[in-house]
Amino acid sequence: MKMEKIFCMVLCFCLFVSVSEAEYLKYKDAKMPVGVRIKDLMRRMTLEEKIGQMVQIERTVASPDVMKNFFIGSILSGGGSVPSPKASAQEWVNMVNEFQKGSLSTRLQIPMIYGIDAVHGHNNVYNATIFPHNVGLGVTRDPVLLKKIGAATALEVRATGIPYTFAPCIAVCRDPRWGRCYESYSEDPKIVQLMTEIIPGLQGDYPANAAQKGVPFVANDKTKVVACAKHFVGDGGTTKGINENNTVVSTNQLFQIHMPAYIDSIKKGVATVMVSYSSINGVKMHADGNLVTGFLKNRLKFRGFVISDYQGIDKITSPPHANYSYSVEAGVLAGIDMVMVPLEYKEFIDDLTLQVKNNIIPMSRIDDAVKRILRVKFVMGLFENPLADFSLVNHLGSKEHRELAREAVRKSLVLLKNGKPGSTPLIPLPKKSQKVLVAGVHADNLGYQCGGWTVEWKGVNGNDRIVGPTILDAIKKSIDPTTTQIVYNENPDANYVQSEKPSYAIVVVGETPYVETFGDSLNLTIAEPGTNVIENVCGSVRCVVVLISGRPIVIEPYLEKIDALVAAWLPGTEVDGVTDLLFGDYGFTGKLARTWFRNVDQLPMNVGDSHYDPLFPFGFGLTTQPIV
Repeated sequence: MKMEKIFCMVLCFCLFVSVSEAEYLKYKDAKMPVGVRIKDLMRRMTLEEKIGQMVQIERTVASPDVMKNFFIGSILSGGGSVPSPKASAQEWVNMVNEFQKGSLSTRLQIPMIYGIDAVHGHNNVYNATIFPHNVGLGVTRDPVLLKKIGAATALEVRATGIPYTFAPCIAVCRDPRWGRCYESYSEDPKIVQLMTEIIPGLQGDYPANAAQKGVPFVANDKTKVVACAKHFVGDGGTTKGINENNTVVSTNQLFQIHMPAYIDSIKKGVATVMVSYSSINGVKMHADGNLVTGFLKNRLKFRGFVISDYQGIDKITSPPHANYSYSVEAGVLAGIDMVMVPLEYKEFIDDLTLQVKNNIIPMSRIDDAVKRILRVKFVMGLFENPLADFSLVNHLGSKEHRELAREAVRKSLVLLKNGKPGSTPLIPLPKKSQKVLVAGVHADNLGYQCGGWTVEWKGVNGNDRIVGPTILDAIKKSIDPTTTQIVYNENPDANYVQSEKPSYAIVVVGETPYVETFGDSLNLTIAEPGTNVIENVCGSVRCVVVLISGRPIVIEPYLEKIDALVAAWLPGTEVDGVTDLLFGDYGFTGKLARTWFRNVDQLPMNVGDSHYDPLFPFGFGLTTQPIV
């Protein structure tokens, strides 16, 4: 009886030990090295679970059940894809967490990663701080400012429960006819390299003692996000600036112009890289294994994951989706790890599964992709903190972030003209005058001053869905109300201007919002009735023209009539920074980071070209002194 009792005790102890061992999962132990955690999790995963990690779907087709049943690795919000109109930070957190709970209910409880295009602040989200688009930030040549903007954006993105942004765009736009030129910091690769300092702002500082460069780094403190360098590579050099088209370059040009910022980004620990829709010398980037795997992964030792663009693999064929099985094969074999499907995820999963089972795509390629995705998720602490809370919600649109954006606006504006020959400078404008005329449809339109990628993919028209002042609001705050009358007319005729007898006029005109191919333009003109406003107002009274645009546009035919000219780019919500300069509270300091052409027949034309004959050269910018 005694022996039986001892035997039972020993058996129970062994069962306890075996159960304890079974419950200990190395991949869930945050104290274990990342490599060990990846290896442990990978050996437990089925093919179905691995392929699920490679899939990113749009939130409109996601649900907790979809996440659970298909082991989906990632969700995104496309432009304008929101839980509800004007959704609060709390609503965003609740939505993301509901999807995450679906992922955590799976056998292995691998958390999904949610991504969004926070490309100039958290631009999809109501009440967010909208920073100037990159075309303006390049003017600042201020990497410290960019790092601060990255940190502020990360906080606002995290405030909504999201840990991943598809930013920054580090394209080198060589032709302003390209509809995405405003997403580029400069035509000069050196300036674009400087601006990659936004990455440690978003992700945190790469450890100085890091043993191996190329390993993704995201500070594990819930205030940082995963960044994404895009669009690899050469998207800013397409022929005639046609979006998604072909970039014809020599090897030297590719590596001197378009590649340097990627090298800098990888040195700074960028966790993901997005592939470009465009081609290099006729080869679609989404199918270019030499550059994606051969150079980015093998040569540069990039250890994060490579993500496709939205339906990017579909566009390997022309027309898109014409041979989807081939597109899946070409894209995955080229080295794409996570595929932004984003809607027909079942088709992608079925095709990829079949190709692996038929040895068309080797298991080693799947394993490489999944290891990279898991590495980012482990490094960022997603396994330890998969669910967001409300602790950061007050950072969305905070006063501190809006002040930072206002500073960015001040540093991004370029004064191109200040006074006609023989006359005194017009800027700084007097705050005390009898009457000031404000004209142009862009003066009182938040949507226009923010541009594309704001609230909606294509941007919006009007003031209802964005929080912040318009330029007209900022002017009213700047001018002395006791002595000065402000009159506003979107499109005044010359008789109106003469009858009002203003002391001077502020004309705010430019481009209306656009994105991607919709912004491709061969004429680069001011949106009507902008040119009429310039003619009618500046022909009758001293005027400053404030141009709202995503790139240099045709202005030479009107320049003679204009007294002062300001390139304000797409300044975002904090346009008090515009009036800070117009009225002399601060001085103009911005220098062009892009060449301003005379006419479109000169394009493409970049600094250093043999036919260089600009209206305003690269690096040009008049300065003013603040009024003390």
